[in-house]
Amino acid sequence: MKININKNRCPQNHRCPSVKVCPTGAIIQKGNNCPEIDEEKCISCTKCVSYCPMQVFKLAI
Repeated sequence: MKININKNRCPQNHRCPSVKVCPTGAIIQKGNNCPEIDEEKCISCTKCVSYCPMQVFKLAI
């Protein structure tokens, strides 16, 4: 499974709070830009999906 990012839902004006809940450090954010996911590190645990208040992350089925 893969986690998709909806960049249109991300306000891109602050540090992404979901970065700190990722157990493998797969969420990468440069500055205040929309975060990206390192697919090699991502284990599809969906913690970012349930934690993000803007619903930026979504599990791809």
